[in-house]
Amino acid sequence: MNQNLRQTQVANLTSRRDFLWKYGGGLGGIALASLLQQEDSLATDSQATIALHHPPKAKRVIQLYMSGGASQCDTFDYKPLLAKKHGQPWDPGSEVELFQSKPGNVMQAPWKWRRRGQSGKWINDCVAPLGDCVDDIAFIHNMVSKSNVHGPATFMQATGFILPGFPSMGAWLSYGMGSEADDLPTFVVLPDPRGFPPNGPTNWGSGFLPAQHQGTAIRPSAANPIADLFAPPNSYVTSQGDVDTLVALEAINRTHQAERAGDSRLEARIRSYELAARMQVSAPRVMDLSGEPAHILKMYGIESLDVNPKVELEINEKQEVQYFGRNCLVARRLLEQGVRFVQIWSGADNGHPRRNWDSHEDIQRDHGPLGRGMATGAAALIKDLKQRGMLEDTIVLWTTEFGRMPCSQASKGRDHNPFGFTNWIAGGGVQGGTTYGESDEWSWRPADGKNVTYCYDIHATILHLLGIDHTRLTFRNNGIDRRLTDVHGHVIEEILT
Repeated sequence: MNQNLRQTQVANLTSRRDFLWKYGGGLGGIALASLLQQEDSLATDSQATIALHHPPKAKRVIQLYMSGGASQCDTFDYKPLLAKKHGQPWDPGSEVELFQSKPGNVMQAPWKWRRRGQSGKWINDCVAPLGDCVDDIAFIHNMVSKSNVHGPATFMQATGFILPGFPSMGAWLSYGMGSEADDLPTFVVLPDPRGFPPNGPTNWGSGFLPAQHQGTAIRPSAANPIADLFAPPNSYVTSQGDVDTLVALEAINRTHQAERAGDSRLEARIRSYELAARMQVSAPRVMDLSGEPAHILKMYGIESLDVNPKVELEINEKQEVQYFGRNCLVARRLLEQGVRFVQIWSGADNGHPRRNWDSHEDIQRDHGPLGRGMATGAAALIKDLKQRGMLEDTIVLWTTEFGRMPCSQASKGRDHNPFGFTNWIAGGGVQGGTTYGESDEWSWRPADGKNVTYCYDIHATILHLLGIDHTRLTFRNNGIDRRLTDVHGHVIEEILT
């Protein structure tokens, strides 16, 4: 595009936007939608949407993140030796490094294992509902992390780095692919209703990318799912006063921004105000599940559409099924409206009573309800996407920061295991009913120490399915061309169609 023409178009759009803010009344934000879509298409400096490097097989992603360290040897990674040696001292023949304990006895899963699907994949009864979907899933059993500490390990799976300050995968996709939605964020995060995981919102931050690409947190189970989107009831704020305030803020912010070139935070704030105006109409519609058929609600395990119920901190099965299922259904509705990346969290911080997958004390007590809730929602999501024809271009990624040890801790729990754990992927060009990367006979480490899978490989594979070469999606920061996969990563061709 001719640079002068581009500048003229941007100027015209800006002046029209100002007019709507000033004279559009309470619906000014709605009228802005088409103009902002045009403005975004002009490829501003803060939105470097790339041309795809090859034909994509998918165009959107849902990441299911199990916070705390979900146990692979109690869910998806079947090892008969654990049952055979149950209760005996664990001696793998080499030194064992644990996070906060000494190796206990070998411990089998508290639940039974069964073959599922035409592929005959062994699935534990802890996550039984996912047994119906194994033929749509590719399992990766040789995952390895660079940290056995929750904070850094969580960062690694979310951003590709164990240190803070790097963009999350959703932010990279927002930056690289842009938005398909006019009135919803590109990247949405659905946290656990009990709170945030370790590191909090920095897990879905934009890092050094322009701030507009960070995730927007939505709590579907709350009376006010999106904080500060609407004025409090019975407040002094009026529709006209709201518009007048936004006009004043726009003028102040633009003046402030002109004096601070290169700082993307204010531009992101201005865009967030504009998006919020559009979301006042779109978001309530997406959050409203009352129009969903009864059989769909039942499939997701949703018994009640009431919002803002009392949140029990202690883990219980009914709550896990209800909350995770609701988040999965809302995620499907968000994707239908053009949201590019949705991240769903199961598990909050490391407080007590236990409210995440970090089952040091009692695997059966914690993983039982969490597994049932996750598996009910995830299975419903896969089935729902499939019946709507959406699974073929939607990637569903299941991950956790690390796994659990095959031996016991304090007789009933398991310690951290960064040396071997499981991820799985469904949809969007993935060959279902497959398994890649074997763990050893204990489900402790990769069977072949040379064939290990890191988050870099998962991220490279996701980007590949979206039509992106992971080595070419970069952003210059402090003199370095940074990327999601750092200097690592290979596409796992063996699980692709």
